[in-house]
Amino acid sequence: MSVRRFWINHQLRRKKHVTDAQLEIAVTSSITKTGPSYGRKFMTGFLSSVGVRAGECRVGKILREVHQPYNELRCQGARNLNPIPYYAGHMGHKLHIDQNEKMVMFGATHILAIDGFSSKIVAQATMPVKNNLVTYDQVYRTAVANNGMWVQLRVDHGREFYLSLYVQKKLSQHRHNTSRPPYVQTTSSKNLRIERIWPEVNNRVNYPLKRVLVHLQDQEMLNMEDNITKFCLSHLVCQVSQVGLGRVVQSWNAHRIPGRGVPNQLAAIGCPSGVSVELVPSAEEAASMYEQELGSSLTWVSSFGLDPFSSEQDRCNAEQLFGHTYPDITVLFDTVVNYEDRPFQEALFHLINVTERFTE
Repeated sequence: MSVRRFWINHQLRRKKHVTDAQLEIAVTSSITKTGPSYGRKFMTGFLSSVGVRAGECRVGKILREVHQPYNELRCQGARNLNPIPYYAGHMGHKLHIDQNEKMVMFGATHILAIDGFSSKIVAQATMPVKNNLVTYDQVYRTAVANNGMWVQLRVDHGREFYLSLYVQKKLSQHRHNTSRPPYVQTTSSKNLRIERIWPEVNNRVNYPLKRVLVHLQDQEMLNMEDNITKFCLSHLVCQVSQVGLGRVVQSWNAHRIPGRGVPNQLAAIGCPSGVSVELVPSAEEAASMYEQELGSSLTWVSSFGLDPFSSEQDRCNAEQLFGHTYPDITVLFDTVVNYEDRPFQEALFHLINVTERFTE
């Protein structure tokens, strides 16, 4: 590259950076969406995911200045992680899938899929309870359709992954390296790449929501024996936590991992072995094949509490009425992570009241 071309490219890169004043505004605005747990690395990743480019040192300096109490909380919670040897040779070598049940008592379960080489989270889902079809369709099938076939799928021994393992074996001939087993089931402690993510999700999504809900339980304001309460609680928690989960995924994929790089950049080339979407069966097709071939049944529909609506029209009316009062669910998450619990609490009780009105 010529000196002139290098200088032009250098100037272009510099122009993409924001000024200190602009960066302070962006960080201050982002804190209202992320809460106290986003340090300089994760905040840099979050800013990058929304188009704001800045160095970690600049972001860290502003984080320390604009909200000192949050900075002290992060310092108190800092800890060293003991690295464990791990190897994945390339993008598409190992796909790790796991679920998080920290919020299962309130009707929310998270599922993530992460590439072992790049550490990029390639698929996500939040659902009321464990479900083979949802796990397969929204996580495994989405990951394969968007990126190609992984050589090996790695999960724990949970039954919610059976359908994904079944299809992975069915499509094993389309892999880049057919000498390896198409999947491996291990204990959770050996599913290293995905287990590394869950503390980030818990601190930034689950624990803030759980704090509010446990408080309501302690005050005996939630009747978990009531079916409508359980149904509404799960419905709202899934929607709100999905907002936070999406932000964690975007930030993680755009942040720099020391000694490795940025997940989005490491995974840019995709899996070596592409696969046509038509070859990957839908959830319903895969479930039918599974039941016919193996003679085992799968739970097709599941929820946290029985659906209380007697008709689809009643459900639509209730959703429209709730949406009129709360048109933007993201606001509820923004307030919870910043220790403002009342908006989420009021939204939950409003949803319960609206649902009762259309189920009487």
